[in-house]
Amino acid sequence: MDSAAPAEVTQEHRFPCGACGSDMRFDPASGNLKCPHCGNVEAMGEDETTAPAVVEMDFERAITADLPDTQMEEIRVLSCDSCGAQVEFDADTTAKECPFCASPVVTDSGAHRHIKPKGLLPFALKESEAHDHMNQWLGKLWFAPNGLKEYARSGRKMQGIYVPFWTYDADTKTNYTGQRGDYYYTTEKVMRDGKMETRQVRKIRWNGVGGRVARFFDDVLVLASKSLPKRYTDALEPWDLTAMEPYQPEYLAGFRAEAYQIDLEEGFVEARARMDAQIKRDIRFDIGGDQQRITSVNTAVKDVTFKHVLLPVWMAAYKYRGKTYRFVVNGRSGRVQGERPYSAGKIALAVIAGLAIAAAVGYAIAISQG
Repeated sequence: MDSAAPAEVTQEHRFPCGACGSDMRFDPASGNLKCPHCGNVEAMGEDETTAPAVVEMDFERAITADLPDTQMEEIRVLSCDSCGAQVEFDADTTAKECPFCASPVVTDSGAHRHIKPKGLLPFALKESEAHDHMNQWLGKLWFAPNGLKEYARSGRKMQGIYVPFWTYDADTKTNYTGQRGDYYYTTEKVMRDGKMETRQVRKIRWNGVGGRVARFFDDVLVLASKSLPKRYTDALEPWDLTAMEPYQPEYLAGFRAEAYQIDLEEGFVEARARMDAQIKRDIRFDIGGDQQRITSVNTAVKDVTFKHVLLPVWMAAYKYRGKTYRFVVNGRSGRVQGERPYSAGKIALAVIAGLAIAAAVGYAIAISQG
């Protein structure tokens, strides 16, 4: 597998309207393709009886570049010099605003080999609904500058982007050794205020233990993009992965699909760290007692599989007074994350108001005691 960081998929996800010839878009409300020009609605290319299942792929075959050609595609690199995002634009576009930082983007025609997506969660929220969620979130940020709130609420377009993730499955069996700590209590005498008292003192009795735990990990989700701070995308969870649909290009009509920048092996490093953390929790539960010490862990991992999946995010990036502010909305649940801007004027007013209240309270207390 080519480990070079790829960018956006080269093919354009365009589906002409059978009535007027305009480009159709995937409509989250109906789950079909809809023409924004004439309103014509057409069903997706495959129905539930013919669409392929969202199947797992073999991890070892992928990292040894042994996947069949049908699972690969060529992708086109279109990069933003400001934030490093790799974004998809029409083939004849030479510059456009980056949806991740609102900076101009210059196209680069480099191409890379890319693992095809296997599944995705379709957008469930329309752009107007995502705007409503973002505005509600902004309204709770009292210290945000009013100008930015008004600018963000002015109806500027949001970008619907499918963000790339990896999911990993693995069967694990772990042998461990450690110690189990059980509380017990002794009675001690102490002198307090000239009197002898007794008290219960808690102590721990440690005993060596060993054992084995097993866990099958299903769909450990790892972000495969570097375009946004990971804390934003992590905070958009949970994702209803049980609603995953087999990948069909029709879902991308009217949206963009960012390609992965974190390759399969790098993503598995994070997935394995999450697995190891869960395995340690399993070991502590297996040891039992009041406290646990783990001295050795030996985990065998087998039958590792993966999927490349796309998850829906509505995104807005605004330049306000020379600084970029980014907001992301979970395209399924409406959960919002983003920069938390602060207004120096509002903070100063809050401090002054707090001091005034404190002074008034202090004066009232002094009067009442006078």
